Parts: sequence; C-alpha cells; structure tokens
Amino acid sequence: MPILNKDMTLCISLSARPSNNGTRFHNHLYEQLGLNWIYKAFAPTDLAQAIAGVRGLGIRGCAVSMPYKEDVIALVDVMDPSAKAIDSVNTIVNDGGTLTAYNTDYTAIEQLLQRNAVPAAYSVLLRGAGGMAKATAAALRDAGFRDVTMIARNEEAGRALAGLYGFAWRADVDPSLTADMIINVTPIGMAGSMAGGPDADSLSFPQETVDAAKVVFDVVALPAETPLIKAGRAAGKIVITGAEVATIQALEQFVLYTGIRPTDEQVRAAEDFMRAQ
Repeated sequence: MPILNKDMTLCISLSARPSNNGTRFHNHLYEQLGLNWIYKAFAPTDLAQAIAGVRGLGIRGCAVSMPYKEDVIALVDVMDPSAKAIDSVNTIVNDGGTLTAYNTDYTAIEQLLQRNAVPAAYSVLLRGAGGMAKATAAALRDAGFRDVTMIARNEEAGRALAGLYGFAWRADVDPSLTADMIINVTPIGMAGSMAGGPDADSLSFPQETVDAAKVVFDVVALPAETPLIKAGRAAGKIVITGAEVATIQALEQFVLYTGIRPTDEQVRAAEDFMRAQ
C-alpha cells in the first residue's frame, strides 16, 4: 500500500458494527493493481453528517451496511435502478459531488443461487425485514421462487415486505416450521468488530428447522462460520455463507468505484487475504 499522500483516493464503509472484511478486500486489490487508493471502515455517530463528509471531502466510494441501507436514501442525489427497485442502498459513488446509490447485494444473492443450482421450486424461509432482506426477497422472486415465507417480528414491516413480493409472513419461527432452504438476513450470529454482538452465539433458526432443510444460507459475513453455518455443515446441508456474499458485492463495488474489473486470480487472492484475518 502506498504511503498516505495528498493525491490518494479514499473509499469508506459505514456500519453500526464495522468489520475488516471490506477493508482487507479492497486494500489488497488496490495494492495488487498498483492504485493510489485506500479504504477505511467507520461506525458513524451521525449518518447525515457522514454522508455530507463523503460529498464535501470528495470521498470516491461509500459502502453502506446495517442498519443504514434504507435511511441513506434521503441523503443521496440519484438512485440507480439496482437500488431504486428495492429501496435499499449498499453502495454510493461520488462523481464530483453528485452521489449515486446502487445495490450490489442483489447481484450477490442472484449469483449464489445460480452457482449453487438451488431449484426455484424449493420452499424458503427468509428471516429478516431490513435492507438486505429486500435485496434477498427481490432476488428470490426474480429467480422464480414462489413458496417463500418471510419471518419478521415487526408485523408492519414484515407484512409490507412479504406483500410487496407476493410472499407469506410469520412473526417468528418454531421447530415445526420447515422449508427446503432457510436464509438468515438478521444480525443473529454476527460478531462485532471488537466483541460479539448480543446474539453472536445464537442460532437464527431452530435446530429442527436446520435438520429439515436442504440448503442453509446465512448472509452474516462476520464470522464466516456463524452458528447457523456450523449447524448446517454438521447436518450435511449445502451451505451458502455471508463471506461469499461479501466477496461478490465487494467486487461489484470495487468495479463501480474504480472502473476496473480485476481478474479471477486477483479476486481470489483478495478473498483469501480477507478471510485470513
């Protein structure tokens, strides 16, 4: 990585619980490609001020994570169709003070469903109702999944999101509720940057539900082996991890920021470096 200098281009991420995933992935690619760029993660105390800083300081790119993916919409200038279609933002690109919002989460979910050849006929339990849940629900619908039940304790948000995509809604899971594929899109199982979150050791679905599934999918990227993923592996299920989601969505962000698409070999090297932390 080049020594800090006045001509260096800065990209950042904003999250309530920052991790080093994006920082390591992006900075490793900058170094491989000889770019005079640097990437830094932040936990903003004021979202509006943080986005004003992106604009006012000429920060080129800004990744957006939980819980800001919807709140940031009012603070940008342009909504790309990828973000506008689902009212959720995970990427902001700054072009001379004009902030354009994108969503690369959708792309990641779409690619992983295809890569793992998950049949659209499978029944699905999707737990969550935030910005990432919107991207996941949209990707499921567009891939032809119809038997989907959204699980969210917030009835208003859960019913609204389920209705938007023609899915069912339930307030909570119980051991009798099963499906071919289960997807966690909540912070359950997520570790914080310095310590575990309140639900870091919790299983987002009952063990009985895990045992009955064919595919176990957790979008939580930190740790890569969440309690749900560990339970899925132990039960011999096909597992799709949040680390895989993180790699794909970060790659698409990198392309939006730099205009450069790295080679598969460069991406694998950055991914390995990201996971080695």
